[in-house]
Formats: sequence, C-alpha cells, structure tokens
Amino acid sequence: MAAVKGKVVEGGRIIVPAAFRQSLGLSKGDTVFMELHGVELRIRPARSALRRIQAKLRALAPEEGLVSDALIADRREEAERE
Repeated sequence: MAAVKGKVVEGGRIIVPAAFRQSLGLSKGDTVFMELHGVELRIRPARSALRRIQAKLRALAPEEGLVSDALIADRREEAERE
C-alpha cells in the first residue's frame, strides 16, 4: 500500500486512514502495538503479535498432546504405585 500524508491532531492522536484500518482489520477500540524503529513508527494489531507468539509456542509443543496432560498422567501413575 502506498504511503499517505497525515497529521498529528490534538492530544497527540494520529488518524489512521480507513484503507489502512481495513487492510489491518482494525475497528474502533482495538488494541495495537506500536514500536519505534529509528525514525519510523510501526503499528500492528495486537492479535497479530499474539498469533506470532502462538505459532512459535506451537512449534515447541509435543505432537502427542498437551504437556499438562502428560504431567497429570505421570502423577496418576506415581500415585497408583504408592
């Protein structure tokens, strides 16, 4: 998407153009993350950061199921042996 010119308005607010909001799937009240990279301000929907974290954690999860399920099963086996 091409760059557009904008303004900072009262209270330090920046108006995000409708086309940008639609492209990002942003609606009134949505949470965004902002990062300063040199002289650039990057804004992204909070849900995109959450999805990225979930994908990284999913890669670490065992294929056979939840780690918590395996832990509970181990504890039950230990309790039966006692």
